[in-house]
Amino acid sequence: MTLLRRYATLIGFAAILLFFAISLPDTFLTSQNLINISQQVSMLAVVAFAMTVVMAMGDFDLSVGSMASLSGVVAATLFVAGWSVPAGIAAALAVGLLGGLFNGLLVAGLGILPFVATLGTLTMFSGIAFTISDGRTIFGRDIPEGFGTFARDALELGSLRIPSLTLVALAVLAVVWFVLEHTSYGRRLYAIGGNMEAARLAGVNVRRLRASAFAITGLGAAGAGLMVASRVASANPTQGAGLMLDAIAAVFLGMTMSEEAEPRVLATLVGVLILAVLDNGLTQLAVDSYVREILVGGIILAAVASARIGLGRG
Repeated sequence: MTLLRRYATLIGFAAILLFFAISLPDTFLTSQNLINISQQVSMLAVVAFAMTVVMAMGDFDLSVGSMASLSGVVAATLFVAGWSVPAGIAAALAVGLLGGLFNGLLVAGLGILPFVATLGTLTMFSGIAFTISDGRTIFGRDIPEGFGTFARDALELGSLRIPSLTLVALAVLAVVWFVLEHTSYGRRLYAIGGNMEAARLAGVNVRRLRASAFAITGLGAAGAGLMVASRVASANPTQGAGLMLDAIAAVFLGMTMSEEAEPRVLATLVGVLILAVLDNGLTQLAVDSYVREILVGGIILAAVASARIGLGRG
């Protein structure tokens, strides 16, 4: 693997940081803005880390955005019905776990292509969210104060204030990193991604592992949906819609840093940070949102192109 392929994405990230630091010298690299970035991107980070699990097998999940919306709607609806905050959160997470397991059964049990299966459940989960909420936003007095204020809480470390949402994302990062990099479960997932048939012949229970990975991704999507709902103190059936494409983009950007083009969660973190810095910097520069989409697409293409050039010379 050449140095160009290994470091192209990191070099691009550094260039983006330098551009915004020069363009916004008084605001961009301040500690407050960096903390704000970490909080703003925490929901995407959780989805992207969970997506890394399923993409380690060579699969992907298009339904994570709809599941995030559905989990927030489920929790908010249960709160309105009088459920406690812990019970509502547990129920919403269970919905995510079961939804992810359903995806896994479609893919691993019935042999449906991940694209087709999760495209179908994307629509299903979205429709369920609209049905439960009657297409309206659940907010205000319907949301318990404890749930609505969680996203505004923070851990105080002297003068440093780390938002609770950032802490959640870091905890998920640590768990996913440990599972993928330091357990037999993670090694078997990568074995499936490398060669599914060889993994099966080696005794790996491919169906069970694929189903479990989708369940983990669904659980992560549900957790991100709860984080979004807590941050805005409301829930609606579309609020997680933008998470899916950004999560896949973050994982894909990270894959350009891997020698075997494998999803690695620490590399996914770099992809997440690239998207977060772009969002924050362009917002401060008052650049239209559609320009971000052009830039993200261009960055992905540039990263892949440089990776292929590096591979060809390696």
